[in-house]
Amino acid sequence: MFHFIRYACLLGLTAFITACSEGKPRSAGVPPQSAPMSTPANLETATFGGGCFWCTEAIFQQVDGVHRVVSGYAGGHVKNPSYKEVCSGQTGHAEVVQIHYDPNRVTYETLLEIFFKTHDPTTLNRQGADVGTQYRSVIFPHSEAQAQAAREIIAALNTAGIWPDPIVTTIEEFTVFYPAEDYHQNYYNQNPEQGYCRAVITPKIEKFRKVFADRLKAAAH
Repeated sequence: MFHFIRYACLLGLTAFITACSEGKPRSAGVPPQSAPMSTPANLETATFGGGCFWCTEAIFQQVDGVHRVVSGYAGGHVKNPSYKEVCSGQTGHAEVVQIHYDPNRVTYETLLEIFFKTHDPTTLNRQGADVGTQYRSVIFPHSEAQAQAAREIIAALNTAGIWPDPIVTTIEEFTVFYPAEDYHQNYYNQNPEQGYCRAVITPKIEKFRKVFADRLKAAAH
């Protein structure tokens, strides 16, 4: 069901990690958040958190069949949180991406495969130097079918022993998604020379493109 051989090729991605928050813009005020966009009827939605959403967004933007990726916050208890509030670790939110995709071109199982192969799902509330519950590895299913698929891949990966430690990715109930501030959206494409992007995201994308060459959009080749 899953291509485990690809995992060994991607385990090195986590070596290129520094603190995501260190490179994020400083602002005296809270920038306005993007207004939610409508999703075409033929598309489905996936919501994942795997550390800094700049990285996760940049990866899934490359995938054929993905229509749009929005960075944001989910899983917390504060309404309409700001980035600063989420970074405090007090709101309960995770940095996530919401992926709108065409299931006729890319399946949810394939998105899960990419998700697990492009971050470390065995580190609790941490990805590299990014530490806190806002960086937890988390899946927010939008249906029971998605929840079942997530449970199955976690069980299969644990059985296969891909990592020396067990997977700590949580499967949490989806309630509401808050788009992040405008300056977080499409961040890598707009700021490829920024320090964090050059040191962390670019090497990660280059390796991802090689391993998942058969899953890339034509423009990403």
